Amino acid sequence: IMQGSMFNTWKPMWVVLLEDGIEFYKRKADNSPKGMIPLKGSSLNSPCQDFGKRMFVFKLTAAKQQDHFFQAAYLEERDAWVRDIKKAIHCIDGGQRFARKSTRKSIRLPETINLSALYLSMKDPEKGIKELKLEKDKKVYNYCFTGTSVIDWLLSNNSIRNRREGLLLASSLLSEGYLQPAGDTSKAAAEGLSDTPFLDLSDAYYYFPDSGFFCEGNSSDDDVVLKEEFRGIVVKQGCLLKQGHRRKNWKVRKFVLREDPAYLHYYDPAG
Repeated sequence: IMQGSMFNTWKPMWVVLLEDGIEFYKRKADNSPKGMIPLKGSSLNSPCQDFGKRMFVFKLTAAKQQDHFFQAAYLEERDAWVRDIKKAIHCIDGGQRFARKSTRKSIRLPETINLSALYLSMKDPEKGIKELKLEKDKKVYNYCFTGTSVIDWLLSNNSIRNRREGLLLASSLLSEGYLQPAGDTSKAAAEGLSDTPFLDLSDAYYYFPDSGFFCEGNSSDDDVVLKEEFRGIVVKQGCLLKQGHRRKNWKVRKFVLREDPAYLHYYDPAG
């Protein structure tokens, strides 16, 4: 499904990735493309959260700053398109020939999976994932858990058949905001610097967005400045989801409400 400069609404299109561009057709059987997006000088943004109610969207910005939006049917399909388009752009920049390798058969999540209901089960105080205090790189992460414990819980809950399916399901929970990355390892993967957005590792940390998660440890120079600059009696503090005027995606922020002088300060709870 595609929305771009030619369309005011989303349209199902047949898309073909070439060495130097993307052709799209109204139907698979059509002989001539409806249009073509050159990849030279283009950039890719995924996941794209410009459309709050649409999942698995990525944005391709052409050299002339024209934005084209694509929506895949499921997470792994989107990631496969993004991976191949990025490789094609990289080959163009390096003067190489792009050749797409064959991929393994995709694992598709059943359409009956309710991520919201699964999230509530994961948060169950008795049978859900246990929130712990974990330490890494001289930082202490409170109310969080490891990526391995998430996959273990999904297996024990019979939500998945194997750990590979668990990675796909956990990545879906992550992309929809039901899980948040804590620490550099999990954040780097969520930003596309790993083979999968979610990591089945014991040193990759995650937390629930509405939990009491916070990070403490060695302070940076910026933290020292904040401690000196912001004074006053703390009235209330805690983590909330915030959407600012510059960004259209929700971010977890720790809020501190103070009086004398009165102000509301917020920052990344992960440090």
